[in-house]
Amino acid sequence: MTIGIAIIGSGNIGTDLLIKVKRLSTSLHVVAMAGIDERSDGLARARRLGVATTHDGVDGLIAMPEFADVELVFDATSAGAHARNDALVRNAGRLMVDLTPAAIGPYVVPVVNLDAHLGATNVNMVTCGGQATVPMVAAVSRVAPVVYAEIVASIASKSAGPGTRANIDEFTETTARALEVIGGAEHGKAIIVLNPADPPLIMRDTVFCLVEGDPATLDRDAVSASVDAMVADVQAYVGGYRLKQQVQFDAVDEAYVPALDRPFRGTRVAVLLEVAGAGHYLPEYAGNLDIMTSAALRTAERLVAERTGVPA
Repeated sequence: MTIGIAIIGSGNIGTDLLIKVKRLSTSLHVVAMAGIDERSDGLARARRLGVATTHDGVDGLIAMPEFADVELVFDATSAGAHARNDALVRNAGRLMVDLTPAAIGPYVVPVVNLDAHLGATNVNMVTCGGQATVPMVAAVSRVAPVVYAEIVASIASKSAGPGTRANIDEFTETTARALEVIGGAEHGKAIIVLNPADPPLIMRDTVFCLVEGDPATLDRDAVSASVDAMVADVQAYVGGYRLKQQVQFDAVDEAYVPALDRPFRGTRVAVLLEVAGAGHYLPEYAGNLDIMTSAALRTAERLVAERTGVPA
């Protein structure tokens, strides 16, 4: 037995999600895909795969007879469109997994806090930067308190479609907040870089955590082990997720940190990551999109299993 799902958004993310559900999921099947461009590659691929389609967006989706077989809807549109999509879908009694940075539902990073939100009707997948870096901040936080976390997500410019470019502000705000709410940092900051290099470069993420206190008392081995364990957990559903090098530690005698508005003494922990895509629909360099769709699929399977008993 599998559970029917629908996808709103026929761009890169929605299409990659379509392919992932088709190839990888044993508990979900795609019933319908909705877009707003009748000529989009996503809708064309969906039709070739036998999936019902509409180019009338969420209104067209809900009007489709196939919608009766849908239990969960993925929103792969934009933060601006999500509020209305969510209202209509939830009014129809369906679950929503939001891949935009709208953050209407609770933030979810599967390896960190999914179990706490299995009863939610709308869950937010934060951002690609959040899915990649929040686990690392959480890994450090479970060993020692993190007073400040800053991340820099560098993605190939070619992997950033119109939705991503329109949501840059939401990306930075949502990611920074997730570093605090899920990652456990007292203060968080996020920066995104669209790298125009050609050929395109694979997604790279740099995570800095400030751990306050005597640097000599920080258990560096425990921090490194926690990070390694978290990387392995993420790799269970994002195969291209990896450390670029061992965790780095730098003692800080005293430095003024603007976000804290006071001097800091402690240890700066640096984690360098690379995220390569699986190549299901998108190229390998688009790891930023791959980690979003992979996390969304893992989340949807768990939500459906919680409600229906269908194994994830």
